Amino acid sequence: MKELDSIVYKVSSSERLLTNEANLMAEANVKKSGSYDIYDYVFSIEEQLRTMETEKQIGTARLNQLQLEIERMRKELGDLKTPPLVVGVIEDVLADGTAVVKNSNGMEFQVKIIKSLEENVEIGKRVAMNQRSLVITDILPDSKDWRVHAMEVIEKPKVTFTEIGGLEKEALELEEAVILPLLKPESFERLGIEAPNGVLLHGAPGTGKTLLAKAVANKTNSTFISLSGSELVRKYIGEGSRLVRDVFKLAKEKKPSIIFIDEIDAVGSHRFATANGDREVQRTMMQLLAEMDGFNEVKGVKIIGATNRIDMLDPALLRSGRFDRIIEIPAPNRNARAKIFGIHSAKMALDSSIDLSALAEKTEGLTGADIKSICTEAGMFALRKNRKKISKSDFDEAVKKIFRQPQQDDSHQKMFT
Repeated sequence: MKELDSIVYKVSSSERLLTNEANLMAEANVKKSGSYDIYDYVFSIEEQLRTMETEKQIGTARLNQLQLEIERMRKELGDLKTPPLVVGVIEDVLADGTAVVKNSNGMEFQVKIIKSLEENVEIGKRVAMNQRSLVITDILPDSKDWRVHAMEVIEKPKVTFTEIGGLEKEALELEEAVILPLLKPESFERLGIEAPNGVLLHGAPGTGKTLLAKAVANKTNSTFISLSGSELVRKYIGEGSRLVRDVFKLAKEKKPSIIFIDEIDAVGSHRFATANGDREVQRTMMQLLAEMDGFNEVKGVKIIGATNRIDMLDPALLRSGRFDRIIEIPAPNRNARAKIFGIHSAKMALDSSIDLSALAEKTEGLTGADIKSICTEAGMFALRKNRKKISKSDFDEAVKKIFRQPQQDDSHQKMFT
């Protein structure tokens, strides 16, 4: 019995120990579970704070953007409500701080000047005035016809005299008349003579008149202002004259510069008693003559004209003091044509059988522009046949093609000779 009681006692003791361990483990699990829930809650709160902070930054950036947009719209609305300014030209500046201004309608007003502009106001300046009080509020830049900016203005042409063949004598005359006055004006002052004012180049189309003018601008580092005489012919009264004035004004601003007027016969032909359309052309020519007469005292600017109808030009345009030197640009002779062939074919892949002298012999009567076309066409024929070099047969076909083109008829010029 004692042994049984001892066994029962041990079993009950073991059960109590197991129960106590289970309770302890349960309590530990409860404590562990409670601490995990608190950590997760704190982490979620921090995540929400970060999200709200990001949303706040986005909202602040959007608010700044909207404020800038509001300011822009307010400024634009204010500009729309502001009345336009009146544009005028200052006729006279008076001693009492006022000025006489002529507006676009031709009316003259004596107006006041704001103090910040009093020192800069000059006769002939364009100004902006308040529409109600006509007080001068701003000084505007000098105006130029928009067509002037559309002209060909080359700061420094790339054409040189080495790219022009057979015109050595004409190039020398240009050097004396244009290049020396621009590069060495003191030479003329030392001798007590006046430099030529302008040069007129005349000859058949394609003989190199434009190339000579560009080569002069290149050698003198001058701005090259090129326009056609037909661009000066305008429909409405005064437009052509204003365009001529603006061209010469642009040349003075960019000096040293060279004004090249091609086909000058379009605006400088003989004057007759004709209809209103031709009268406007004559007004433009009169403005051109006036600008050339006032050009003698302007240093660093030269004018070069070009035409293939010198018989049509008005004698007033050809007199001394306007075009002081008239240079004829002839069609190239045999030696000149050979030089031109050499210039245009220098970079071409030619066959060794090609004789440039023989080609020059075959092209009697052709101009430098025609010879350039022959070289281009010969290259196209070789390209068509997928050859790596240009052969003699390609040049022969090109010469035949250029000769088949209609040549210029000079019979109309014989009427004036």
